[in-house]
Amino acid sequence: MKGPAGIPSRHEQVRRLRSSDPSKPFDVLIIGGGATGAGAALDAATRGKGGEISVALIERGDFASETSSRSTKLLWAGIKYLAVAASGLLSWNLFTSPIQTAKNFIGEFKMVASCHRERKFMTEKQPHLTNWVPIVVPFTEWLVWPPPFGHWAFSLFPVLSPPTFKFYDSMSGFTCPPSYMMSKKEAGSLFPQLNEKKLKYAQVFYEAQHNDARTNIAIAMTAAQRGANIANYVEMTGVIHNADGKVTGVKAQDRISGEDFEIYAKNVVFAGGPFTDSMRKLEVGAEKGAAAPVPAVQGGSGTHIVLPGYYSPNGMGLLDFNTSDGRFLFFLPWQNHTLVGTTDSRSDAESLPNPPEDEIRWILNECEKYLSPDMHVRRSDVLSSWRGWRPLAVDPHAEPGAPASRDHVISYNAATGVTFIAGGKWTTWREMAEEVVDRILGEDRPECHTLDISLHGGEGYTPSLSIQLIQKFGLATEIAEHLAKTYGTRAWEVCDLCKPTGKSWPRYGVQFAPLFPYIEAEVVFACREYACTVEDVLSRRTRLAFLNKDAAVEAVPRVADIMAKELGWTNKTKKEQIEAAYKYLDSYGGRIPKDEGLNLRCRRDIEDVFHAIDTDGSGFLDEIELKEAATNLGLILNERELDEVFVKMDKKKNGRIDKEEFISWWNELPSEVRNKYAEELRLGGSEPHHIKDMTLLG
Repeated sequence: MKGPAGIPSRHEQVRRLRSSDPSKPFDVLIIGGGATGAGAALDAATRGKGGEISVALIERGDFASETSSRSTKLLWAGIKYLAVAASGLLSWNLFTSPIQTAKNFIGEFKMVASCHRERKFMTEKQPHLTNWVPIVVPFTEWLVWPPPFGHWAFSLFPVLSPPTFKFYDSMSGFTCPPSYMMSKKEAGSLFPQLNEKKLKYAQVFYEAQHNDARTNIAIAMTAAQRGANIANYVEMTGVIHNADGKVTGVKAQDRISGEDFEIYAKNVVFAGGPFTDSMRKLEVGAEKGAAAPVPAVQGGSGTHIVLPGYYSPNGMGLLDFNTSDGRFLFFLPWQNHTLVGTTDSRSDAESLPNPPEDEIRWILNECEKYLSPDMHVRRSDVLSSWRGWRPLAVDPHAEPGAPASRDHVISYNAATGVTFIAGGKWTTWREMAEEVVDRILGEDRPECHTLDISLHGGEGYTPSLSIQLIQKFGLATEIAEHLAKTYGTRAWEVCDLCKPTGKSWPRYGVQFAPLFPYIEAEVVFACREYACTVEDVLSRRTRLAFLNKDAAVEAVPRVADIMAKELGWTNKTKKEQIEAAYKYLDSYGGRIPKDEGLNLRCRRDIEDVFHAIDTDGSGFLDEIELKEAATNLGLILNERELDEVFVKMDKKKNGRIDKEEFISWWNELPSEVRNKYAEELRLGGSEPHHIKDMTLLG
């Protein structure tokens, strides 16, 4: 298997890592292939004239498989942090602790200024990965109470919003599209889902948006192209100490081949996000009985949901700046769908999405605050949902009395020589990478060059690339646009792998998921970009699982077929991959709630099931939808049983089932049959998943 043009294959990368020699260690070894780790590898590999510093990076999963693929997809410049800075400056602390208050304000303000600089870098230097998105801030009152951010001054935010957002624009040197006001009538016309009767006016501002997993992969591939030795699915299983207790390398395992080996390095950096403390336990040998290190990184989980695209008309998003729990809630157009999030709760990080049902419901309830009464956001509209974890870090090795970090933390353990970096945000990935490499290389370090680098696919990119692809390959417009904004100029390599459709138009680009612009050639190219599992392709190399869980489930067999051929899987390996993919996809939320604590106790619950089965939104079920539902939801029914069920449902004998017929059919079922269906639908109560002798309200 070869890599993309000019980039070593994963097999070659593992070979280079495996041949690591203690007499010639790498200058830098990074553990963790998220945005921060991949960014640090890119920064180090491009220091000086390039190639002066030898760099290695390993990631136990896929690139961006954790936090970096589960964000709100914004490269935002921190309007909330600006508000926090102002609220601190306007507090009583200005009189009781003026010096510290001023320092805090300056710190917050500098952080926002850094976000603006980094956002500008991404939008101007990486246009193939980013786009601007207009975001509506609706105001339904002239005075907001209780005030946002807990400060009385922000009760006047509806009045102060226009100059505030103009100042926000100015911090980027007005390089972003300008913010502007919309009247009540204009807002209702452009965003008809808004409740115009409640609206006073709306403010519109712009933020940068990206496909976070793709940006992460582009950073990693650029690092590899610049000489970094990187590999995903290589896990650190232990560390290597010298006689003085310093860490001189790590023990690693290739999770694909199962082979164990050692990697030696002068400097080791942990970039594990919310999983950093588990790495630090290996650093001090806590797994062998040594005292565990003081915890440094907590996880803050956030749930997102994906709704149909019609909830964000005209490519416009919406910001609720004053939710019931005080967080910002974004309602954003993304990949022709609508992304809504995020919640905030403290919890230990997990590798599976597993979004809590109560957080999904909370988001749905918040969504309706500004929407028109006739725009009911239904539970069955949730096409996919997931949870990610932000690393909230402190420095356990800081000097006594050192100020706490207000952003990311870079911490050096003098006893072991290991550095870790955690915290921060997507927008500042490059800045964080620069800072951690500066720290480990010391005063005589070569100069950083990442502000001048175009990431993987950016070389020669122009906005007309999609048109060029259409003209040469006869692609459908939506597919060409998707390829151009995902791969940049690397889209030419993807298209060279395209197979003909057998149609007069489009001529090339066979899709593996109906109604989505993802084509089979992308699966082949993903394998060249180090994709190793079906999950990699469905979750991160394409975003199908993040957009529509059911569509991803249906695509598993075809993706497995293509990968098996490309990677030389045996039948046994292919079967294992399919099973693992189904298990992983089951951890996403979807149209049907799967929380064991939710019972079908009311009409609305069974209506959610009806709407979930009614995939085309027609308001009735036909035989095809019923059969598809039986397959997707795991109902164990043969053709004859399905036909019998449909006949019993179809009381009007018109070949289709409306909602009332569906509810009536359910209520007429014998209790033992209801229990069986409820268990197979996984919608019952506790112990086991049954709905015990219950009648739905008709």
